[in-house]
This record gives sequence, C-alpha cells and structure tokens, in this order.
Amino acid sequence: MGCCKVPALIQAQVEMGLVNDVEHKSLFRRETDSPQRKAASLMEQGSLSASFRERATKTPMNSVLQSFKIVILSNKLNLLLPFGPLAILLHYLTDNKGWIFLLSLVGITPLAERLGYATEQLACYTGSTVGGLLNATFGNVTELIISIFALKNGMIRVVQLTLLGSILSNMLLVLGCAFFCGGLVFSQKEQVFDKGNAVVNSGLLLMAVMGLLFPAVLHYTHSEVHAGSSELALSRFSSCIMLVAYAAYLFFQLKSQPSSYTPLTEETNQNEEASDDDEDPEISKWEAIIWLSILTAWVSLLSGYLVDAIEGASVSWKIPISFISVILLPIVGNAAEHAGAIMFAMKDKLDLSLGVAIGSSIQISMFAVPFCVVIGWMMGAQMDLNFQLFETAALFITVIVVAFFLQEGTSNYFKGLMLILCYLIVAASFFVHEDPRQG
Repeated sequence: MGCCKVPALIQAQVEMGLVNDVEHKSLFRRETDSPQRKAASLMEQGSLSASFRERATKTPMNSVLQSFKIVILSNKLNLLLPFGPLAILLHYLTDNKGWIFLLSLVGITPLAERLGYATEQLACYTGSTVGGLLNATFGNVTELIISIFALKNGMIRVVQLTLLGSILSNMLLVLGCAFFCGGLVFSQKEQVFDKGNAVVNSGLLLMAVMGLLFPAVLHYTHSEVHAGSSELALSRFSSCIMLVAYAAYLFFQLKSQPSSYTPLTEETNQNEEASDDDEDPEISKWEAIIWLSILTAWVSLLSGYLVDAIEGASVSWKIPISFISVILLPIVGNAAEHAGAIMFAMKDKLDLSLGVAIGSSIQISMFAVPFCVVIGWMMGAQMDLNFQLFETAALFITVIVVAFFLQEGTSNYFKGLMLILCYLIVAASFFVHEDPRQG
C-alpha cells in the first residue's frame, strides 16, 4: 500500500511542476529502494522548495548611503537626472518654453525608469499577483500625474491625447520591441504565450474603444437629444461603467484567475538557480515604499513645468501639440514598461511581456481615461470621451491590428517588426495632423 502512495505523490508533484523530468526519472528509479530513502527524497524536495521561498523573500539590510547608491548611482540613465533641476532653473531665468519642455522631458525619463525599478523591488515582497498589478499601476503613474496637471490647467485636449498616445505606444511600440528582441534571441523557435488571456485582453481593449467611439459618433452625426450636453453626459455615464468593468477585471485577475500574473514554471537547474539569485530584492520593502514616494513627488513637480511649457514648445519647434502629446510624452512615460517588456521577452517570458504592455494599455483605457473624466467632472472641467474622429479611428485600427497579431498565441521577430512599423505610421500621421480642438 505504501509503494502505491509514493509514486502517486511523485506523479502529482511532476504534474504541478515541482520537479522536473530528470528528477521524475530518478525518483522512480529509487522506488525499489528502502522506505527511508523514499521519505528522505520527498523531504529533500520539500526542503528545496522551502529554501527557494526563503531565498526569494530574504530582506536586504541597507544603510541610507547604500540604498542611495543602489537606486540612484547604479543606473547610467540617472546621468540625466540633473536636467530636471536645470529645467526648473531655466523656468525662472528665461522664457524659452522649448528648452524648458525638452529638459523637463529628459529629466522625467530616468525617474519613470526608476519608478519601475522600485515597483519591481516592492513586488518581490507582495507576490507575483499583486506585483503584476503594482507594475502596471506605477508604470502609468507618470501619465496620470501629467494628465491631472494638464486637467487642472484646463488643457483637456492634452489630457486626451497623452492618454491616447500611451495606449498606442504600449500596444505598438512596447509590445513590438518585446516581440522583436525576443524573436531575435530565440530565432530558432516561435515564442508562445497564453492565447486565452490575450483574447480576454483584446476584448477589454475593444470595450474601451466602444466607450470612446459612441461619444465621437454622437458628436459627428449631430444626433444629440440635448446639443452640447448629451455627449458629456454619455461620456460620464460610460466612464462610470468602464471603472466598474475595470474593477471586475481586477477581481477576476486577483481572485478568480490568480495565475494570470504568475510566471511560467521553470526547471530548477543550476543556471536558473543562478538567475534566481540575480532576481533577489536589492532593497527592503520600506526602502522601496520610501523611494516610490520620493520619485512620485519629483515626477509631480517636474510634470507641472512640463505641462506649462507644452504650448510654447509647440510654437517654438513648429511641431503640432498632438504629436508632442501622442508621441513624445508617452515614450518618456512608458520607459519602465518598455525596458521591462523587452527584458522579459529576452528571457522567453512572453506572458509577462504581454502583462506589462497590454496590461498597461488596459489600465490606461479602462481606468486612467474614465478616471480623468470623473476627476474633471469634480473640477467642473468639460472632460469627455470624444477624442475626435481621427484619434478614435487610430485607436480602433490599432486594437484590431494587435488583436490579429495575438490570436495565434505565438510571436517572432517579424511580428514585432510589423508592430514597430505600424507605430511609425501612426507617429507620421500625428506629425501632419492639425488638431481642431487644441488647448
């Protein structure tokens, strides 16, 4: 009877991914050994997984100076940090909005990347499920802060275009670069990801397009019951519905489908044990929280100067505000997602890359956009979901193209290249597009 139970336990462990094929064979070879060796073998498996969990959650003890070196001095991109204070200095010394905007933009870039780093460090203590949500949330905090400052200044159009640009950038540029780089590293095979999750995410993005499409159609068909107010009322109602849908999506991901953010089970060989050592947290949980607070405050400060200089930079550089808002601002805001998605793809973790790129697009379209409508409602601003015909069409076509690329559940460098080229077409379109509702 004991001989029947042990192989069953071993088989269950194999099916759950706790032991790899080599261990599977060796354990079955030891089936004929003594009961003591069987028990020792199973205890060894348990101790290995326990030591792995202990190693994954070990907390480093850093002094203030050590923490500063790890977060600020360890990354070469942080050489751009002085451009932020320089932008603030120029704001009070000169009236050249072009230079103020450029320096603010460059100064925010390393802050966005460090926000992503601090979030990843915090995710080491919260687990993969909450960690995935944290990565998506703080990855978009730059765009949210810029949008709130623009909304406060009455620049509703900048808010709409910045959020739209973030969605387009994540779906085409970030995902395209991830597919391309991952495809080059693994050129001898097609990388695979969870097709079921991709279909659900595509459906959510299409729902977001629906929310933006009907106010625009209502406006351009002149079919409003109450001219000037029905469009705004529909936008606010749709925003509340989209927020409810996003809350239901979060509940579904965190409770019903907790494995969505969980990385694929890896074989426990020596090379991957070494890589696990590299992924141990470098700073403690409270250090990560403190750095997130500091970086968010600094991004908020710089965003105020950045938004204030957008219109002046547009005139100075003779570049449409729509191009600045849709292309330039999101590239900076998505720096953390861009780096993270590419890194995961080059490690053959396509599900995580999609979680970063598509998950971020869902959060912007289903949370940030309706959230800004509600915040504008509270401020008395006429923020609505009518992103105009050109912009709504660009988003609709982008979602359709990405959905077609995701439907097979595989990726390669060619698909990545096509998405990048699609983004270049979008960028060129906004460069020659004159927005009728600037301001």
